[in-house]
Amino acid sequence: MSSSLPPESSPLNQHSLRALEQWLLQLGAIRIDNDPCRWQLERPDWSAVLLLDREDLKVIWQASGTSADTQCSLPYGLSRADVEAAIQAGP
Repeated sequence: MSSSLPPESSPLNQHSLRALEQWLLQLGAIRIDNDPCRWQLERPDWSAVLLLDREDLKVIWQASGTSADTQCSLPYGLSRADVEAAIQAGP
């Protein structure tokens, strides 16, 4: 990962907005409608919308071939590594 990001063990609340954006780009996420708080992440078996809310990072997954959404809220106090693992685990 890039050296301009805080260590992956750092909580997300210790990342600047610019660092969070860089991290999301490295995950392969694409900003939705040029909104710095809304991101789309596509994987072969699922897609997710990531919402940078005031209190937490909301993740809304949709598995391929289903209409049901799965969502969770990840507190900014969690480490970037833990949040990334939760996102990548999928729905």
